[in-house]
Amino acid sequence: MSWIILIASGVLEAVWATALGKSEGFTKLWPSIVFGGALALSMAGLAWAMREIPIGTAYAVWVGIGAALTVTWSMISGDTNVSWVKIVLLLGLIGCVIGLKLVDGGH
Repeated sequence: MSWIILIASGVLEAVWATALGKSEGFTKLWPSIVFGGALALSMAGLAWAMREIPIGTAYAVWVGIGAALTVTWSMISGDTNVSWVKIVLLLGLIGCVIGLKLVDGGH
């Protein structure tokens, strides 16, 4: 269950990071509200997952998921250019996140 919560928290990290950008310095109401809610839920989920998953592993997975999804969304939405180098690096990041789960399989 900790891993499911951690993955969901990583997804919420991407949500709050994207909403933060869309809030334009907290001048837009709805993105600012989404940011606050997603941030609170993401942090709460990360804290909950860290009760069973080592802090280094949990934090790296959380950041990795959030970063990969944020960059992917940025490319899909056209905010950032798509390149093969970015795609290869994202796949490597995802591979590292999966690797951390596999070596920490006992939790």
